[in-house]
Amino acid sequence: MIVNWNMAEFVRSAAKPTDFPKDGLPQVVFAGRSNVGKSSVINRLLNRKNFARVGSAPGKTTHINYFLIDQKLYLVDLPGYGYAKVSKQERDRWGRLIEAWFADTQRMALGMLIVDARHKPTADDCCMAQFFLNSDRPFIVTANKLDKLKKSEIEDNTQLIRNTLALPDTVPLILFSAEKGNGKDELLGQILNHLEG
Repeated sequence: MIVNWNMAEFVRSAAKPTDFPKDGLPQVVFAGRSNVGKSSVINRLLNRKNFARVGSAPGKTTHINYFLIDQKLYLVDLPGYGYAKVSKQERDRWGRLIEAWFADTQRMALGMLIVDARHKPTADDCCMAQFFLNSDRPFIVTANKLDKLKKSEIEDNTQLIRNTLALPDTVPLILFSAEKGNGKDELLGQILNHLEG
């Protein structure tokens, strides 16, 4: 599959399951903590500055955002989990919305779990990894903020992330920097491989 990643358009923000597109195009879903830089990763992949809105405060993505790429696939940006300063009621609404999205695992061509390369994954990250593993669909872990690590820390941190998330060897872990672009080509290559497979 040849994809022109520059042909990207924001399609919709889904606030409820009836808003989910039903056109059968493959969907690559991005999940991660509120401040892990999901939008920045998407922006870097698409060579856009502020395409996926980058929030100044964690928790700015409150719906499921759909970006149509080259009329061939969707990048799906889920609300961030973790410590966004929102009410419990709003967090519960996000939870129900995300659960509804995952209820149909055929919807997901590929899962993308974004974690912080600098830190041990949180309990929420572990839950999300388990969710992806249980879905029986392929997924990739992307460790963002690589540019904030010293070279001497990279190997240990990579191993810590793998061990904490209990990742099988079959799950790729890609070191990424939304800031500098490290890992971008590898990540796009992985996405295309999974879509072709």
